[in-house]
Amino acid sequence: MTDKFKKPVLGFAAYSGTGKTTLLVKVLPLLKARGLRVAMIKHAHHDFDIDQPGKDSYELRKAGAEQMLIASNFRRALMTETPAGAEPQLVELMAELNLDDLDLVLVEGFRHHSFPKIELHRPSTGKDLIFPGDRDVVAVACDAVIETGALPLLDLNSAQAVADFIVSWLSGQ
Repeated sequence: MTDKFKKPVLGFAAYSGTGKTTLLVKVLPLLKARGLRVAMIKHAHHDFDIDQPGKDSYELRKAGAEQMLIASNFRRALMTETPAGAEPQLVELMAELNLDDLDLVLVEGFRHHSFPKIELHRPSTGKDLIFPGDRDVVAVACDAVIETGALPLLDLNSAQAVADFIVSWLSGQ
């Protein structure tokens, strides 16, 4: 854990199409089953909406609300308009979370930011490894046996192996 984040943060870094979301969807229930309270921050490389045109929250935001908070007895969501072209900063996004209710924050994307990450790699994609140039990579999850030096090599196709690594990593934080 770094002081700038106040809670342990672990990222999943990979090129698009490697399977970050697919793996995380399998890992999250395993972490929850171990009693961990986990938040996710996901970076999107495109404009997105969680609202649907015609819904009140969408129309109010489009009408000029800088922030739109919609809530029910089941969940709440805050949409905040940001200046055009302003790239989100991980530290700022962390401040949006209720850290008191969390044990760990997992991050999908933001691979160019400095914080601990698991690199996901599939040699079949023809992409280079990230870890030789990124000292923040703490493990590599791959679907083949590759040389990782001193870094742990995890089976990318085993959510259990990745969850086990996360729990072990977290205990050292």
